[in-house]
Amino acid sequence: MEYVYAALVLHAAGKKIDEAGIKAVLKAAGVEANDARVKALVSSLDGVDIDEAIKTAVAAAPAAGAGPAAAAAPAAEERPEEKGPSEEEAMAGLGALFG
Repeated sequence: MEYVYAALVLHAAGKKIDEAGIKAVLKAAGVEANDARVKALVSSLDGVDIDEAIKTAVAAAPAAGAGPAAAAAPAAEERPEEKGPSEEEAMAGLGALFG
């Protein structure tokens, strides 16, 4: 996550998101940068509109944040009541045992 945060810091500061910038932010935060991860992040962000990605993530956040609670409620409501055997069926089952 610290690599993504570094990219967001650079973006918020209006700086170019490149390997040197990511490494500088990570170094300032006391994190030893992994060159492969830095390259992968910079490569994956190439051509990405970060402002649009943030807007999309923020728009999806309320739905995702309510996910577990909202998902559990309908499942509980939709679940049919479990019915045991009626008294007649129970008696018939006992009759079969003792025939």
